[in-house]
Amino acid sequence: MEKSQWIAGGHKYHSQLWFVLTASFLIFLVLICTDYSSLNSGRNFNRVTYFITNFENVIATQNQDQHHPSSLPPQATDSQTADQTKRISNSSITNTSSSTPAPFSFGHERQPNNVTSSNETQIATVNNIPPPQAIPNTKHQISDSDSCSGRYIYVYDLPKRFNQDLLKNCHSLQRWTEMCPYMSNMGLGPKLTEKSSKRRDRLLGAKGWFATNQFSLEVIFHNRMKKYKCLTSDSSLASAIFVPFYAGLDVGRYLWGYNTSIRDASPLELMKWLSNRPEWKTMWGKDHFLVGGRIAWDFRRQTDNDSDWGSKLMFLPESKNMTLLSIESSSWSNEQAIPYPTYFHPSKESQVSKWQRRMRKRKRPYLFTFAGAPRPDYKENIRDMIISQCQSSTKQCRLVGCYHGANKCDDPLDLMKVFQSSVFCLQPSGDSFTRRSIFDSILAGCIPVFFHPGSAYVQYTWHFPSSPSKYSVFISEHDIKEKKVMINETLLRVPKDEVLAMREEVIRLIPKIIYADPRASGLETFEDAFDIAVKGLLDKVEKTRRDMEEGKDPGNAFSLLNGTKFDMPGTKRNVWKMRMKELQKQREI
Repeated sequence: MEKSQWIAGGHKYHSQLWFVLTASFLIFLVLICTDYSSLNSGRNFNRVTYFITNFENVIATQNQDQHHPSSLPPQATDSQTADQTKRISNSSITNTSSSTPAPFSFGHERQPNNVTSSNETQIATVNNIPPPQAIPNTKHQISDSDSCSGRYIYVYDLPKRFNQDLLKNCHSLQRWTEMCPYMSNMGLGPKLTEKSSKRRDRLLGAKGWFATNQFSLEVIFHNRMKKYKCLTSDSSLASAIFVPFYAGLDVGRYLWGYNTSIRDASPLELMKWLSNRPEWKTMWGKDHFLVGGRIAWDFRRQTDNDSDWGSKLMFLPESKNMTLLSIESSSWSNEQAIPYPTYFHPSKESQVSKWQRRMRKRKRPYLFTFAGAPRPDYKENIRDMIISQCQSSTKQCRLVGCYHGANKCDDPLDLMKVFQSSVFCLQPSGDSFTRRSIFDSILAGCIPVFFHPGSAYVQYTWHFPSSPSKYSVFISEHDIKEKKVMINETLLRVPKDEVLAMREEVIRLIPKIIYADPRASGLETFEDAFDIAVKGLLDKVEKTRRDMEEGKDPGNAFSLLNGTKFDMPGTKRNVWKMRMKELQKQREI
């Protein structure tokens, strides 16, 4: 009986065990099928595979070793660009190795637009994809580990007539100046250290000094951009697009004795070329920028009268959507002033630090200095009064007269010697609000004295401190005209501790207002004028992009006239209108 019960119980237990095993197997099989089905359905949904977590898998890597260090940026042909744009608009995904885009180098030889990867490239077939958004947002797709995220810049390979041909014909760039020597050394001009002299060594004492022309910024900036570490050959990844048109050198050939049709020919051709590019339609030009080596007023001729000054580059419909970086901005919101080029273009950070130490130790026997020429035909200008005050304070003021035939103002050694010997450097307006002398004096550790906010405070907002009193002294030109103040008395009243603090701030500004040698890899930790300009531009474009993605298209507001930008504090005069009239009269003379 017990044995039969035990056998029956064993059969019962055996049946239960098989039931459990069978049920577990069936559940496991169902789970496997379900998981595979979900994976398979996800893989075949609209027949697209998305790789969001690693955007490196959608970038075709550029092997820098396959290109000559001085090669031009590879530029796709129209058919290649169209094919690439079509693939992007259809959301096709390219699966490559996990490497990120390598820095891109430029030069004088054109290279084919070959994009390679270290592994085989697989392109997924895509069907039934919704149409792309007007403003594509790829920011979320870029890996957090990508140090260039949000900083990629695409550089157009423009037809040579817009830049390289201008340099080849450098003899015709300016009417009264032979510009060819200044175009040497990538726009830096002749080296000042090639000829050894005790005087030069005493004043400069470091390498990196050049006889740089103030209108060379376009060439210098372009060559610095060629070494920018976040260049990309894929415009769809770019946060901004650089247009390397040498606008100042172009119009400088035709400012005297040429009609408006000749002055506007290159700008019109450029805008036609740009508007036909697929990159233009991404943000309709609002992510495009160019650099002007002349003041912005030279690109804003308001009429088609041959007697009017400059070109109408920035009044063309397309350019209203672009940002202009120039040595002086005008009254429109799509412009930003960046520093004039100085004589100092270091290739190493140690050269900057050494120069700063020299300026801190420098003895300054003069209270203030003015280097410039009078403007007798310009009634609003206060230069004659400043020169008169300086001449009446010979023990306190050092005057360098830049009259016709004088060459001291063109000699970097003479200028740097004067600025290094002074506590304050006077910076009144000249033909326009700004002066190159502002940056030469800061380079020498000399505290600038401004007489109009348009000379610096509303101009170089990316490069100068937001608080003007930290690095400068302001004396209203209105008070000078009304003879309410004496410059020497005003400067003597500045407390000594404030003078020392301002000088230290000025010396700290030196890296921010110089352009490093384009042939070097850049300064190690300092940001130079180029770095700050690029950073400011990228921030500006990103804000515009966010606004457009949120439906806040700036439209005409991108290029608005601010008629009160240059008004003097406490006055009701429209300085902009007065300035335009005076500039026109000055240049006719």
